Amino acid sequence: MQFSYVAKDKDEKTLQGVLDAPSHKEAMDLLAHQNLHPLVLKEVKSKSVSFSISKRVASKDLVIFTRQLSVMISAGVPLGRVMETLTGQTNNKYFKTVIESIAKDVEGGKPLADSFARYPNVFSDVYVNMIRAGESAGILDEILKRLAAQAEKEASIRKKIKSAMTYPTVIFVIMTVAFFFIMIYLMPKISSIIKNLAGPNATLPIQTRFLLAVSSFMQHNAILIIVVAVVGTFTLLRYIKTPKGKYRFHYLLLKMPVIGPVVRKIAVARFARTFASLMSAGVNVLEALEVTGAAIGNKVLEAELKEAAKEVKNGKQLSEPFARSSNFPPIISQMLAVGEETGQIETVLEKVAGFYDEEVDATIDALSSIIEPILIVILGSVVGLIAASVMGPIASLNKSIGN
Repeated sequence: MQFSYVAKDKDEKTLQGVLDAPSHKEAMDLLAHQNLHPLVLKEVKSKSVSFSISKRVASKDLVIFTRQLSVMISAGVPLGRVMETLTGQTNNKYFKTVIESIAKDVEGGKPLADSFARYPNVFSDVYVNMIRAGESAGILDEILKRLAAQAEKEASIRKKIKSAMTYPTVIFVIMTVAFFFIMIYLMPKISSIIKNLAGPNATLPIQTRFLLAVSSFMQHNAILIIVVAVVGTFTLLRYIKTPKGKYRFHYLLLKMPVIGPVVRKIAVARFARTFASLMSAGVNVLEALEVTGAAIGNKVLEAELKEAAKEVKNGKQLSEPFARSSNFPPIISQMLAVGEETGQIETVLEKVAGFYDEEVDATIDALSSIIEPILIVILGSVVGLIAASVMGPIASLNKSIGN
């Protein structure tokens, strides 16, 4: 959703503009975060923006934008001219409107981080906070290089996961469709053939009786099954979007036998990389923990980081709460302790992030090689069960006829 606003800043200067936010309340929060007092705030009803332009920016576009921004700022090009130049460098229509809007804000004297904060669906909290830290410390070009490298790592991990899951997903869909087709369409025909040959009082093998019972149930309750599946999926997705549901879902992911270790390694790598980047940018430990928790992508680990921030605020060493955690591996607390002793927390965490990036790559590759034979075994078992259920009675009939 887009909202137009008229607001006053801390110097009582009247400003107006447009911002993106999921709701009216969040739009108010974004203005408050920018130290603006809204006088008028209303939703923009624009079909050309809301419907004809997709409000999605691919990670590839964001990486290219960040790289180009870093190079041009390092070359000493004025920021206003940089944004004006970058407007024509993207083919994404929505991203182009975002950059144009940011360019106008920069020309009006607004800090770059505040301009980025108006578009939370494009620039994450981590991105905005690192830009803000880079502007404050005068190292914006270095921060942008780090952001681009981090975005490339995240995109690489997502690509590997999608690649690893493509084959299992296709096989699962095919298996599901084939199973429903066999149960609803083929099994009734096979059932009538078997009953005609064997007679109504014939005793069929247990696996045949089981499949016929399943087929009968699916045939007579197909609409009910579809309705329950759709409603159940919709309800589950809605529940997962709630804070309580999301927390439980993330907890379940961490505890799952095969997926859990992968999710944990990805989260640990993301934590180490993000926290190191924020610390190197001069962000204080408490703020870095808060921002990293929001960016880590798991509510269970985010809650642990919030508790860690409370303990650090009360005077404890950063490594202490991580040493008691069951979700963060011992290497995190050990490396943090080393970093605290040497004053190089960001350096040791970058090494941890690199190590876990390699671990994630190796784990995903291993899963890809394991999933294929597992699916083949499952598919073969289903086919074998159906074949045995159909051929068993026919073989018994042939034997009876032969005798």
